[in-house]
Amino acid sequence: MASIFAHGFTAYAFGKSFSKEIYTKKLWLLGIICSILPDADVIGFKFGITYESFWGHRGFSHSLLFALLLGIIVTFIFYSKKAYTKTGVALILYFTVCTAFHGVLDAMTTGGLGIAFFSPFDTTRYFFPWRPIQVSPIGASKFFGAWGIKVLLSELIWVAIPMSIYILVIRYFRKRKD
Repeated sequence: MASIFAHGFTAYAFGKSFSKEIYTKKLWLLGIICSILPDADVIGFKFGITYESFWGHRGFSHSLLFALLLGIIVTFIFYSKKAYTKTGVALILYFTVCTAFHGVLDAMTTGGLGIAFFSPFDTTRYFFPWRPIQVSPIGASKFFGAWGIKVLLSELIWVAIPMSIYILVIRYFRKRKD
């Protein structure tokens, strides 16, 4: 998996697409939560759920359907008054993308068993052919050390720099529009 830092930063960057009226602390915090929530499935290890299981790590919680459902649920709970407007559709899309991009980043890592993007319809696990991101260890204690530094360096190159460029492009077009 990619680290919570990479997942969170992508949600932050994608949130910059919204106007200042919508892009509030609440929005980016919910986006970050959506972006890291799929990894809550690691709790299943404590209950004997195997990695390969439907409910296992990188299973259903990393699927596109899960991302869509979470996007809808978060929008209806936290933005109920806007849910049936164009803004509501944009919010559903944002929270869905934040969640779905978790699987995208994980599919670019060097470890694990792949991502069940199409679960529950197809439980096949997929990786992308290009996998430049170092896989992050499961558990905070394993993260702080040489392995964690390698992960952060690869995420700096393959996630933070491209997402920072995305933010700069958004700013450029906003200033140009004004």
